[in-house]
Amino acid sequence: MAQTLLQVEDLHTQFFTSRGVVRAVDGVTFHVDAGETLGVVGESGCGKTMTALSILRLVPAPGKITSGRILFRGKEVTKMTDEEIRDFRGNDVAMIF
Repeated sequence: MAQTLLQVEDLHTQFFTSRGVVRAVDGVTFHVDAGETLGVVGESGCGKTMTALSILRLVPAPGKITSGRILFRGKEVTKMTDEEIRDFRGNDVAMIF
Protein backbone atom coordinates (compact mmCIF):
# COMPACT_ATOMS: atom_id res chain seq x y z
CA MET A 1 0.00 0.00 0.00
CA ALA A 2 1.37 3.43 -0.97
CA GLN A 3 2.25 5.96 1.70
CA THR A 4 0.15 9.14 1.67
CA LEU A 5 2.48 12.13 1.29
CA LEU A 6 -0.06 14.94 1.22
CA GLN A 7 -3.56 14.85 2.61
CA VAL A 8 -5.93 17.83 2.43
CA GLU A 9 -9.22 17.47 4.31
CA ASP A 10 -12.15 19.90 4.09
CA LEU A 11 -9.89 22.91 3.51
CA HIS A 12 -11.49 26.35 3.78
CA THR A 13 -9.62 29.59 3.03
CA GLN A 14 -11.47 32.88 3.29
CA PHE A 15 -10.77 36.56 2.68
CA PHE A 16 -12.30 39.02 5.11
CA THR A 17 -13.00 42.31 3.35
CA SER A 18 -15.02 45.45 4.00
CA ARG A 19 -17.63 44.05 1.60
CA GLY A 20 -17.89 40.72 3.39
CA VAL A 21 -16.31 37.29 3.34
CA VAL A 22 -15.00 35.70 0.13
CA ARG A 23 -14.76 31.90 0.23
CA ALA A 24 -11.72 31.30 -1.97
CA VAL A 25 -11.35 27.61 -1.03
CA ASP A 26 -14.52 25.91 0.13
CA GLY A 27 -14.22 22.35 1.39
CA VAL A 28 -11.42 20.95 -0.77
CA THR A 29 -10.38 17.36 0.00
CA PHE A 30 -7.76 15.22 -1.77
CA HIS A 31 -4.64 13.15 -1.13
CA VAL A 32 -1.44 12.37 -3.01
CA ASP A 33 0.35 9.07 -2.40
CA ALA A 34 4.05 8.39 -2.87
CA GLY A 35 4.85 8.08 -6.57
CA GLU A 36 1.70 9.89 -7.70
CA THR A 37 1.49 13.12 -9.65
CA LEU A 38 -1.46 15.46 -9.21
CA GLY A 39 -2.48 18.09 -11.72
CA VAL A 40 -5.05 20.68 -10.68
CA VAL A 41 -7.16 22.13 -13.49
CA GLY A 42 -10.17 24.38 -13.56
CA GLU A 43 -11.65 27.64 -14.72
CA SER A 44 -10.13 31.02 -13.88
CA GLY A 45 -11.01 32.02 -10.34
CA CYS A 46 -12.04 28.55 -9.18
CA GLY A 47 -9.45 28.39 -6.36
CA LYS A 48 -6.53 26.44 -7.82
CA THR A 49 -3.88 28.97 -6.79
CA MET A 50 -5.47 29.67 -3.40
CA THR A 51 -5.54 25.94 -2.67
CA ALA A 52 -1.82 25.68 -3.45
CA LEU A 53 -0.99 28.84 -1.49
CA SER A 54 -2.97 27.46 1.45
CA ILE A 55 -0.96 24.22 1.39
CA LEU A 56 2.24 26.29 1.39
CA ARG A 57 0.86 28.63 4.09
CA LEU A 58 1.42 31.61 1.80
CA VAL A 59 -2.14 33.00 1.70
CA PRO A 60 -1.84 36.81 1.41
CA ALA A 61 -3.67 39.12 3.82
CA PRO A 62 -6.55 39.55 4.41
CA GLY A 63 -6.91 35.85 3.63
CA LYS A 64 -6.83 33.12 6.23
CA ILE A 65 -7.13 29.34 6.39
CA THR A 66 -10.25 29.07 8.52
CA SER A 67 -10.66 25.30 8.84
CA GLY A 68 -9.59 21.93 7.56
CA ARG A 69 -6.44 19.87 7.77
CA ILE A 70 -3.28 19.83 5.68
CA LEU A 71 -1.03 16.88 6.47
CA PHE A 72 2.38 16.30 4.90
CA ARG A 73 3.85 12.91 5.80
CA GLY A 74 1.42 12.88 8.72
CA LYS A 75 2.50 16.27 10.11
CA GLU A 76 -0.06 19.08 10.34
CA VAL A 77 1.20 21.91 8.09
CA THR A 78 -0.96 24.57 9.76
CA LYS A 79 0.75 23.86 13.09
CA MET A 80 4.35 23.92 11.82
CA THR A 81 6.74 26.43 13.38
CA ASP A 82 8.30 29.14 11.22
CA GLU A 83 11.47 27.06 10.94
CA GLU A 84 9.54 23.91 10.02
CA ILE A 85 7.50 25.73 7.36
CA ARG A 86 10.67 27.20 5.80
CA ASP A 87 12.19 23.70 5.66
CA PHE A 88 8.93 22.31 4.22
CA ARG A 89 8.87 24.96 1.48
CA GLY A 90 12.58 24.70 0.78
CA ASN A 91 12.92 20.93 0.68
CA ASP A 92 9.58 19.18 0.29
CA VAL A 93 7.15 21.16 -1.87
CA ALA A 94 7.21 23.66 -4.70
CA MET A 95 4.71 25.63 -6.75
CA ILE A 96 5.16 26.14 -10.48
CA PHE A 97 3.31 29.06 -12.09
